[in-house]
Amino acid sequence: MIILGIDPGYAITGYGVIEYVDRRLKPLVCGVLRTPSDLPFPERLLAISEGLNHLIATYKPHCVAVEELFFARNTTTAIGTAQARGVAVLAGASAGLPVFEYTPVQVKSAVAGYGKAQKRQVQEMVKRLLRLDAVPKPDDAADALAVAICHAHTGNHKQFLAVGGYQ
Repeated sequence: MIILGIDPGYAITGYGVIEYVDRRLKPLVCGVLRTPSDLPFPERLLAISEGLNHLIATYKPHCVAVEELFFARNTTTAIGTAQARGVAVLAGASAGLPVFEYTPVQVKSAVAGYGKAQKRQVQEMVKRLLRLDAVPKPDDAADALAVAICHAHTGNHKQFLAVGGYQ
């Protein structure tokens, strides 16, 4: 199974694509989609959409895992990020892929074994689980890989098997 993990944001959207076969994780690609701050907001969302559509066409994931939002303070940032998150969900759904959503606590629990793990702990576990030489940079790419790993560890694989998925 190939999983596209997404850490949504309108300035930076992190992505990570992993392969999960026989309980083994293999990183395929990770990185970020950046949008310039001087670009009008609708065009920023369009750029994110085009970037995600390109990733889906290139890596042909079987599903998409997107991190849910948690913002305690800045509502302006939260609204923009929520719109970028909507673009991510739409990209998966438009491609006919099942889209799964995970809270930050779920991601931390699945990757580090503790829902209140620090960011650095999660990043180190991403490095270990994917057998990487270093923690992926920038942080948004590592976060997206963590979302993909979360789905691999806790996702609805029965739905995938029902449609003839990984053998």
